[in-house]
Amino acid sequence: MSFEVQDLPDVIRVIILLNLRKGTKIKKALLKKKIDKVCEGYTSIEMSELEESLSEMTSENLISDSKDTVQLTTRGIRLGKEWQSLLLKKEPIMEIVAGLVDGSITGLVVILSSVIAELSTSVAIFAALLTLSAVAITNFSSFLLGGITEDMADIMTLQNLMSYSLSDNPDKKERDKSLILIKELFVLLDKEIHKSNLYASILVGTTTFGAGSLPIVTYLTLTHLYPFNVILALSVVAIIVGLFLVRYRSRKTRVNWKMTFIETLAIISIATIASLILGGLV
Repeated sequence: MSFEVQDLPDVIRVIILLNLRKGTKIKKALLKKKIDKVCEGYTSIEMSELEESLSEMTSENLISDSKDTVQLTTRGIRLGKEWQSLLLKKEPIMEIVAGLVDGSITGLVVILSSVIAELSTSVAIFAALLTLSAVAITNFSSFLLGGITEDMADIMTLQNLMSYSLSDNPDKKERDKSLILIKELFVLLDKEIHKSNLYASILVGTTTFGAGSLPIVTYLTLTHLYPFNVILALSVVAIIVGLFLVRYRSRKTRVNWKMTFIETLAIISIATIASLILGGLV
């Protein structure tokens, strides 16, 4: 099975994988309309061209073809998700990791600062809200602007590479149709990327605020139990880092959790100590 996009059937296959990635059945006539809609009237594919792509996908066990309807196989769904992740940047790995890390560090800094500086409850609440809001909003804006810029640059590079590969096709009619399909497909992807980046930015801001507020709320609501409130709040941070962050990173990187734990602990410890030193508290 080739992942290269060199001719019209390859382009059609990518569009099919993106449209049917949820594994739902669809009539061939409706699928053809969806593909034609991508071109917005600039061109249209023939039913024979669609059948050729479907035939190739069937031989590669990507779809199950039953008369006038088609459906992605388990292998096809998996490949469709990979194309979705590549083209639409749907999997928010960086956002979740950044949110958990920044939130945990912020929570640690606020709690330790309050203990070391012996802040009153009202001052600690003000400092916590100010710090958490600043970090969450900064993450939101940074990921929104930076994410759109980076993803658009990546998409433009990918589009140029695909167009360059398709330009070698000796069949002028098929080549022109393929190039139009690719161009219009990436116009639609541009809109989807803006939506996915907005979602990712909201996710990182929410994750940051949530991961930081849980230990802080624990610390502030149990001030009458000092120093057990500090121990309990730090335990909450440990759970967030150990259970969620380390486990998530280990699963995504496929690295032993012990190595991931040591790396994560070192980074959070250095960042927290640096923040306290810069704040003049250590």
